Amino acid sequence: MRVNEDVANAISRALGSRGPDQVAMLVEDLEASVQMWSTALGLSDWKIYTYSQDNVADPMYRGQPGKFKMRLAIAGTSPQIELIQPLEGPSIYHDWIAEHGYGMHHLGFFVPSVESAMTSLEEDGFEIIQSGRGYGLDYDGGFAYIETPGTLGLVLEAIEVPKRRRPSEAL
Repeated sequence: MRVNEDVANAISRALGSRGPDQVAMLVEDLEASVQMWSTALGLSDWKIYTYSQDNVADPMYRGQPGKFKMRLAIAGTSPQIELIQPLEGPSIYHDWIAEHGYGMHHLGFFVPSVESAMTSLEEDGFEIIQSGRGYGLDYDGGFAYIETPGTLGLVLEAIEVPKRRRPSEAL
């Protein structure tokens, strides 16, 4: 795969040719980070969720069944801001923190079907490094991450948004 043009075309085919729908950062303390970003960006509509193998179907981490757990906060639109506090691993979040520290981690793109996005990305030579399905109230929705080392310098995520989210947790 040629680094620039081929990567850009593969990403566009799988994730769409528009801008990102989500900007995600890894944080050490979710509550403190929500307070800081609320002040910095004027956001107050945070939704809080904890995800693990207890409420994510088929969690996968680097080709193996995943046992990761994370707590996250999302707010805003165009793009949505996501703050992720890794709780248990191994996970791609723990991997990233070990190599890069906390901060910017990935760009997320809303897709109609995470399965189709995963198939397209794998056909173009990308490895799905973490994924899961069924985190919505009706057991729909899904996510899949790919690394882009040496090209974009961050992770990309395909997100199939569930029709109905589970109720937000208290912070």
